[in-house]
Amino acid sequence: MDFDLNWILLGLPVAFALGWLASRLDFRQLRIDNRQAPRAYFKGLNFLLNEQQDQAIDAFIEAVQNDPDTSELHFALGNLFRRRGEYERAVRVHEHLLSRADLGRVDRERAQHALALDFLKAGLLDRAEDALRKLEGTPFETQARLALLAIYERSREWPQATEITQKLQAAGQGDFAVRQSHYLCEQAAAASVAQQTVQAEALLRQAIEAAPGASRPRLDLASLQAAQGQPADAYATLVALVEHAPTALPLAAVALAQAAQASGQSTAARHLLVEHYGQRPSVDIVEALVLLDSTLSAPQQDWYIQHLRHEPSLIAVSRWLAPERLADPQQHPQIQRALDERARPLKRYRCAACGFEAQTHFWHCPGCQAWDSYPPVRVEEL
Repeated sequence: MDFDLNWILLGLPVAFALGWLASRLDFRQLRIDNRQAPRAYFKGLNFLLNEQQDQAIDAFIEAVQNDPDTSELHFALGNLFRRRGEYERAVRVHEHLLSRADLGRVDRERAQHALALDFLKAGLLDRAEDALRKLEGTPFETQARLALLAIYERSREWPQATEITQKLQAAGQGDFAVRQSHYLCEQAAAASVAQQTVQAEALLRQAIEAAPGASRPRLDLASLQAAQGQPADAYATLVALVEHAPTALPLAAVALAQAAQASGQSTAARHLLVEHYGQRPSVDIVEALVLLDSTLSAPQQDWYIQHLRHEPSLIAVSRWLAPERLADPQQHPQIQRALDERARPLKRYRCAACGFEAQTHFWHCPGCQAWDSYPPVRVEEL
């Protein structure tokens, strides 16, 4: 059978034309798709900049539908959901990203970090912990460890918190020795409540060894020793505290005076307190000196009046006032009540980080969760 070459010559131009037409149609469709996705993306960005989050979410959802493989749009959408408090939807977006087999390592680590943040914001601490643990060895490692540390402190899991601080310190992220001593003190407090005094004392001595300059371990140890009927040991511990952390003396002054009285060392304690009062006047040291002078045979000084020469202290006036000092003792209750009421806010301690005030001194601020943010002096003396 003869094959006519004319058909080939006629067919080649037709095939070329059809191929060109098909490529143009595909290219046109691609351009349409590419225009739609950026248009929806920029539309969502515009809404976001105008703080119209509902419209921004709708625009980003449209963009994701037009191009479901675009990871950046998924991240933007997930972050929007998290900011709005729609944590379940944020989790679904980031879990969808992690389920994609074609997702690169960088985007996968980023999605894992975003998922951990979703769980944290939602208060799902167990799931957040699991998600954060998976970020070890990634660029988000330090952020994950800090988030884990916050979780363990919040849930009072002190051994786990110690493990994280050791990793952070080994990685050069700071010195966490004082923080670790706080964790040991917290464990010692729990052991003391459980009547495990031997274990509590061992933990406190370990805390002193971990951070010799920290004031809390010695304060807690002296309190434990005093409760066990060991005033001489408590006094020695507080004297060591003054040597290592003299600025913390206002917190320990009254306890030091009481331990000195119980162990027969009032004279030595008085000399110590007078010396440090001359360097850093404090109404708490004044109160300790008044307590010691009440049991000593030596001539007593009017420490409250002496303190008023250093600074106008309403607390000192309130504590100095006594019925016999008034011309009419019957007026004393009203005057004392008025002074106490005015002095009460000045007796508080204030967090230097967030300004939270409390009647007692905190080592861990209940307001901002900062450690060692309370100065050892009262509001009046700040």
